[in-house]
Amino acid sequence: MTHIRILLAAPLAVALALMTPAMAEERTVPQSRTEMQLSFAPLVKQVENAVVNVYAERVVERRSLFDGDPFFEEFFGQQMPNRSQKQSSLGSGVIVGSKGIVVTNNHVIEGASDIKVALADGREYESTVVLKDERVDLAVLKIKTEGDFTTLPLGDSDAVEVGDLVLAIGNPFGVGQTVTSGIVSALARNQVRSGDFGFFIQTDAAINPGNSGGALINMNGELIGINTAIFSRGGGSNGVGFAIPANLVKTFIASAENGSASFDRPFVGATFEAVTSEVAEALGLDRARGALISKVQPESPAEKAGMKPGQIVTAVNGIPVEHPDALGYRLTTVGIGGTARITVVSNGKPQDLTLSLDRAPETTPRDERLIEGRNPFSGAVVANLSPRVSEELRMPAGQGTTNGVVVTEVNRGSPAARIGLQPRDIIIELNGTAVTTTETLAKLAGEDPSIWRVEIERDGQRIRQFFR
Repeated sequence: MTHIRILLAAPLAVALALMTPAMAEERTVPQSRTEMQLSFAPLVKQVENAVVNVYAERVVERRSLFDGDPFFEEFFGQQMPNRSQKQSSLGSGVIVGSKGIVVTNNHVIEGASDIKVALADGREYESTVVLKDERVDLAVLKIKTEGDFTTLPLGDSDAVEVGDLVLAIGNPFGVGQTVTSGIVSALARNQVRSGDFGFFIQTDAAINPGNSGGALINMNGELIGINTAIFSRGGGSNGVGFAIPANLVKTFIASAENGSASFDRPFVGATFEAVTSEVAEALGLDRARGALISKVQPESPAEKAGMKPGQIVTAVNGIPVEHPDALGYRLTTVGIGGTARITVVSNGKPQDLTLSLDRAPETTPRDERLIEGRNPFSGAVVANLSPRVSEELRMPAGQGTTNGVVVTEVNRGSPAARIGLQPRDIIIELNGTAVTTTETLAKLAGEDPSIWRVEIERDGQRIRQFFR
């Protein structure tokens, strides 16, 4: 969803102040009327300055109705320019570094030219983007000032259990800082939104538009999630909200602190599918869970670890894997450069494998270039395929392992756009010649045949077209 959300976080509830550490670990329910009348107020006061409002301002171009039309651009283009206007959005963030490091949702600041952070006490600061990633919907900001800020400690989201009490703090609908309480309703939720990240904490603490980027905290005052999405028919809270787990946030922050230009997920080199009830029954599993290995790429980390098609991944480092999205989450939180102990089941027998985690390799130099001239591909930016390029373009697993040329960008109004080329299209053949490199494509595009015969692959489907 495109709404913006704000939240706060907080530590040590009064209820837990009355318990010993051992009792707190056992998670007892209230035992008396006195315990039922305890308040979250001390918890909220302790962390209110660690949760901030994020104001993002972006310039949006309003295009003319005739923009892109060659006739009107030629005769009226200079007289009918596109207009631009400023749009503002409001979200939340959490201060996680004493020097002004703030984590929020990517969709809160996406496309913003000016970002400001406002503290609960009224102080306001300019900030810059250190790292952002659309797929996990996270961004790290740096406040442009010196000084120490109140921070919110990051908890262990793997220790969270269904039924745990939580607080969500933010600025729903722009009414001002608001605190709501609830419980953890479910874990490892996927298929919540579009994108390739599918591992959320579900809560019934009221989360509304305006809460994005805010904090979901436990009763120890630790950040266990960044609130990010809701299920809603009318735009308001229906008691089904979702937060990005803190353990992924930790990995993302570490990547930002290391100076990475992008947030890289480990390259496995295998394709996974959900385990259906039929598959589980056929393989003798007691229930349908895990990630079924359907394909393993040659010379990939998966092949080197001993992973094979037909095996089911059931755990990573001893933590159960519910579905393929959960597998991706577990490997991402292990991080680039680490190793993971993968438990697979084959023929009803479990086996542990060691998987080395690294970035997707650029096996073939990308040689990215813009195709120009009088040809159907003019205006398309293309690159040589590799696992690295495939990962950056979010292509289906396996498409980056073969030689080929992929479209990375298409200039608006260009011949390539007019024939329908799209980013992620793989150009297979041109005029009967296999297109294996961008150099080959550029050379073929420089010819002048009477008819252009093109074959491309889009989303696994082959498409043949002819142009004059």
